[in-house]
Amino acid sequence: MNIKRAKEEIKDTIEAYLYKDEFGSYAIPVIRQRPVLLIGPPGVGKTQIMEQIAMECRIGLVAYTITHHTRQSAVGLPFIEKKSYGGREYSVTEYTMSEIVASIYDKIEATGLREGILFIDEINCVSETLAPTMLQFLQCKSFGNHQIPEGWVIVAAGNPPEYNKSVRDFDVVTLDRIKKILVEPDFDVWKEYAYRQNIHPAILSYLNVKKQNFCQIETTVDGKRFATPRGWEDLSRLIEIYEKLGKKTDREVIVQYIQHPGIAKDFANYLELYYKYENDYQVDQILAGVIKESLCDKVAKAPFDEKLSIVGLLLSRLSGRFRELLTEEAVMERLMGILKAAQRDGTPSDEVREKVTSGVGMPENGTLESGMEVAAKLNEMISETEKEREDLKKKELLSRKEDLVCRKVLRRLETYRISLQEWESGQAAAADAGREAYWNFLREQFGADSDRFEADFDEASQMLEHGFDFMEAAFGDSQEMVIFITELNTSFYCGRFLQEYDCERYYEYNKRLLFDETEQELMAGIR
Repeated sequence: MNIKRAKEEIKDTIEAYLYKDEFGSYAIPVIRQRPVLLIGPPGVGKTQIMEQIAMECRIGLVAYTITHHTRQSAVGLPFIEKKSYGGREYSVTEYTMSEIVASIYDKIEATGLREGILFIDEINCVSETLAPTMLQFLQCKSFGNHQIPEGWVIVAAGNPPEYNKSVRDFDVVTLDRIKKILVEPDFDVWKEYAYRQNIHPAILSYLNVKKQNFCQIETTVDGKRFATPRGWEDLSRLIEIYEKLGKKTDREVIVQYIQHPGIAKDFANYLELYYKYENDYQVDQILAGVIKESLCDKVAKAPFDEKLSIVGLLLSRLSGRFRELLTEEAVMERLMGILKAAQRDGTPSDEVREKVTSGVGMPENGTLESGMEVAAKLNEMISETEKEREDLKKKELLSRKEDLVCRKVLRRLETYRISLQEWESGQAAAADAGREAYWNFLREQFGADSDRFEADFDEASQMLEHGFDFMEAAFGDSQEMVIFITELNTSFYCGRFLQEYDCERYYEYNKRLLFDETEQELMAGIR
């Protein structure tokens, strides 16, 4: 199965294993909770999905690459203990707690998460001395004398023997006690992920044409040659930063990530052409509505790979703009929730009130009748938001995207706080200003941000319309238009934006062109 389906299988397994009956006991006894074993080629995303699963399930994650461990670190160190049996004292060998088991308890102590995933990578590549311990671990869920805590699901991963000569086969007794999932690379599934992760558009458009180069591992007389999904993603991040620094990503750089000389050379040539197309066709001007007839004629006569690159450039700019817009939408929703909660529960804590009102005369009844109470509550909401972010980071339950939204929210709240202070200083009698005056000011600040968001949304909508203008002028109802519509459907951010913006041409082409394409495929199959 592909990595997307494997991820869903593991999430379903975790949900089932952690399901409790009416008495609070796990419905599936621990002894029947089979460890999950993922087997698939390197770089396909086995390790990465574990982090995603832990965040989405809101549980802990402890991950180990077992090839880095000796028997002593996995099982524990021996020591002599005195014990009595039948009235006689004996010296007995005991073991200190396994480093791996101890790390689970450390995680529980640090985060408060009593349920989680213990992920052991490269489990079938352990040393000869550690191999029996791994069999005991999978069969009995323990290292030495120490059990894995209840509520922690075991997931292990390994590579097939054709990719690693150190692989050890498990016996039938062990295999009959695990839940085995075979994972295979799937470009279409990876492409969905790539759009969400903002993989460089040159990589996406190249692999759209050369899908066979997405995941390729060969053994030659000169050694291993390979290109993996992980390699493409890491290369994408480097290209992105190199562009910002004004540095060139040439063949010598690419082969450091795509360690297949032929594929690295091919992509290096493509990337050079991609930058040329980006400069020649001025995509930003197209999306701003500047569409030249000469440019449309030029692209209409261009080779197919050049046309595909132009479509890719258009989609990349649109997807990037939509991503920014959806991030801002999440920020606005979070801000609205915080401000509504602050207004609903307008009384700040005593500690925060004291900080804000320091130097300001308190009424005789000890309460804040003035709008200064609003400023105190805003400070408290900022502190609570910061605390929530730090708590989630500590538990490793905060994704990069969620953290970005949280940091933007905090920056916006801080801007509101500073603006409120400046507004207060301009009031003749700030201490006597009523609550409503303070809230009206904050509403105005939020309203201005909301207006900017609406303007950005309208601008993004026009960009999409201009994209359709160019596609119609250059390609009409051609294969390129089908690709454009298909990629709009595939891209997560484009799909999200189109849920909010009613683009008539998108729905028209989506219905007509993709229906015709499906019909042609069916007829070809019949013939």
